[in-house]
Amino acid sequence: MASEANDFMPPADVAAAAEKGLELRRYFHRGGTQVGVARARDLKNRRKLSDDTRMVSYLARHKVDKRGKNFGNNGDPSAGYIAWLFGSGDAGSAWAEEQKSA
Repeated sequence: MASEANDFMPPADVAAAAEKGLELRRYFHRGGTQVGVARARDLKNRRKLSDDTRMVSYLARHKVDKRGKNFGNNGDPSAGYIAWLFGSGDAGSAWAEEQKSA
């Protein structure tokens, strides 16, 4: 469990990745669930997350998406790539792991 000193404020790079995911979803009309969209909005807006937010498990589930066709393709992104960005992608994964160990 994270320490009380940690405020769970998403850093700017995490917010930027979530915003990119939301933009891709808006444009391509695919990727993520309503829960994922809500989480991405919270991250984009840099809302403090509670210590029970499941960022690590969400990103662990979506790590497999990195092997899919068009992962990372901004011109024709896979739904999995968009979902990965909803958790703020690589930046969010590193940040979530850091929060978990704090």
